[in-house]
Amino acid sequence: MSKVAQYLQEHLRGEVTTSIDVLQYFSTDASIFTVTPSTVVYPKNENDIRKIARFSWQLAERGRIIPMTPRGLGTDQSGAAIGTGIMLVFPAHMNRINKFDTKTGIITVEPGINYGKLQQTLFTHGRFLPPYPSSIEFSTIGGAVASNSSGEKSFKYGDTRSYVKKLRVVLANGEVIETGRLSKHDLNKKLGLANFEGEIYRAIDTLLEEKHQPIKDLKFLVTKNASGYNLKDIRNKQGFDLTPLFVGSQGTLGIITEIQLETEHHNPQSTLLVGMFNGHKNIQSAIIELRNMSNPPSLIEIIDENLLNLVDEINPNQLKDVIVKPYPKALLFIEFDDTNDHSQRKFVKKAAKILQRYGTNYQIAEDENEKSKLLKIRQSTGLLAIHTDGKLRATPFIDDGIVPLSNFEEYLTKLYELLERNRVRAAVWGHAGDGNLSMQPYLDISQVGDRQKLFRLMDEYYDLVISLGGMPSAEKGDGRIRGSYLPKAYGQEIYEIFQRVKSTFDPYGTLNPGVKIGVTIDSIKPLLRDGYKVGKWYDYLPRP
Repeated sequence: MSKVAQYLQEHLRGEVTTSIDVLQYFSTDASIFTVTPSTVVYPKNENDIRKIARFSWQLAERGRIIPMTPRGLGTDQSGAAIGTGIMLVFPAHMNRINKFDTKTGIITVEPGINYGKLQQTLFTHGRFLPPYPSSIEFSTIGGAVASNSSGEKSFKYGDTRSYVKKLRVVLANGEVIETGRLSKHDLNKKLGLANFEGEIYRAIDTLLEEKHQPIKDLKFLVTKNASGYNLKDIRNKQGFDLTPLFVGSQGTLGIITEIQLETEHHNPQSTLLVGMFNGHKNIQSAIIELRNMSNPPSLIEIIDENLLNLVDEINPNQLKDVIVKPYPKALLFIEFDDTNDHSQRKFVKKAAKILQRYGTNYQIAEDENEKSKLLKIRQSTGLLAIHTDGKLRATPFIDDGIVPLSNFEEYLTKLYELLERNRVRAAVWGHAGDGNLSMQPYLDISQVGDRQKLFRLMDEYYDLVISLGGMPSAEKGDGRIRGSYLPKAYGQEIYEIFQRVKSTFDPYGTLNPGVKIGVTIDSIKPLLRDGYKVGKWYDYLPRP
């Protein structure tokens, strides 16, 4: 055991290990990269994290940099849950519900709590947390907050940032701050503090003043965004709040130790429509009409013909008695979850008329068994993650772009052209109501040719997304894989503001370095795995 690990073991309540097997396990997450930590710590509580951060800071002051990487259950596909140095693994101990107000629905949790188990607890009280990702059953709330995750219900309810009220965060030097909305009087108190927290508030306040105009001029044409740092929502008419800045920061600004969340009323009785489109031409118009309804659906999801054909090859029983050949070019899944039954039926009829107007066949399901059969098609993306075609397998690297809905048809058209031009097979699916698509081309990244093709595809794909007014990441974060595209997406001036934010919170570069900021294609190429596998998730049949 190294001297660093020995010191930590002597001073922490949680466990510390440098076992080769453990280090190897935590050298990968769900991304295409591998980075091996030097030490793994299972922190027992916030105080353990403070001690680790203080220790790392003191070493950094003497010129020795030992980074810290927070980690939940490792489902991150952007490569943000791996790193050199100290790996902080939360699910072992920091996995509790600290407080739950059943009247207001406000719940306070530790970051390592399993998202699915928390959701089940909320269900028993008639509540739920809507922006759950597809990995809900095997991911953590801390990971969702770190990446500003969203999912199928985010179309109606918003992303994770919309539900985070307050955070407790350990700063790079070991100080703890509690974020939340500050009045002008409270902000002045923070600005007067003679510690690192005070330095941060003064630096961010000054930055927002100096760069007021370029930040104000930021115009997002997309409906959700997990790229960069959220600068626009720190200061508004309601006050000053650092919470939006930490949500989506992927451990690069501080280590989150407690999360206060709002929740919504849950209605398990919903109605599902599935529209079958024989071409892509009318999909955009139909989605825009559905979005413009006075009471829009709770989700609008899409899967394409390629996915249906792949599932038919892998497991035809998955589609048996649900959909027949020839398969349509695309299926649109539309759900209404209004608590008022009359209202739900009313808007289902309106949605059906929209589909009829575009000459689309459709099915309506209210019964749970019927809904389950139809949703099984949407959830069949999980088969892609575990299927191999010889040495080829679905590989996540161009799977989170989002464009304005006004450009959705062009997005689809050019995306298929890109895949065909590069001669790769890929299914396409995603949150059509937000213009957010996923795809995992079949590659063998143990081969030099496919490794080169991967980076070529990345450049072409993210250039396409940005050229259409989109953003590289809608719900999975920039991490390592998309960090290099931030200057193109935001422009150099805003990117330099991001760099100043990062250096303000992390002057020595100890907080998850190599993630989000300061990333280049050349810096991530050496981190590419010899071959992509998702073995640790086979228990869960992962949905990409």
